[in-house]
Amino acid sequence: MSRLKIVAVSGSTRRPSRTTELVAAIGREVAARRGADIRLVDLADIGPGLAAFRRDGLPEQALATLAEIEKADALIVGAPVYKGSYPGLFKHLFDFVEPAALAGTPVILAATGGGRRHALVVEHQLRPLFGFFAALTLPTSIYASDEDFQDGELADPVTLGRISQAAAELASFARPATRDATLIRAA
Repeated sequence: MSRLKIVAVSGSTRRPSRTTELVAAIGREVAARRGADIRLVDLADIGPGLAAFRRDGLPEQALATLAEIEKADALIVGAPVYKGSYPGLFKHLFDFVEPAALAGTPVILAATGGGRRHALVVEHQLRPLFGFFAALTLPTSIYASDEDFQDGELADPVTLGRISQAAAELASFARPATRDATLIRAA
């Protein structure tokens, strides 16, 4: 099997970041199940470069990141929950993504928050966002709250089980992009 090109996006602007740890853990699990080159895109690194109103106003690093997202065989996307929603800068990043670029792209959705009351942000906000792009959001999403982490690492067996399930779905579903797949995405 060919290696997948997966872009893992952490929508956190902080370090250390539970969101980045969650996205990285999902990436490690996918890589363990299937040959994949996983590129972690951390909003903490590229955030300042997103200060533009139009795509043609973005610096090279931001444009390169967008190109990677748009050409990925699959995405792992995680966002922290602030005041009941994903951060504005996270949304701003995806506002620059070409609408047809993610059509048919498998996506694992994930989020982190202070408590369980924010767990539905994945279903009520992230899934519709990627539905707009006609991306194929995988059935199993992952939400992790503060209590799921110990010493900065995921420790909750239920959350780890959901990561394993989502990684298995992606490993069995995703295919490396081909010329035909690119034509379908562009349609």
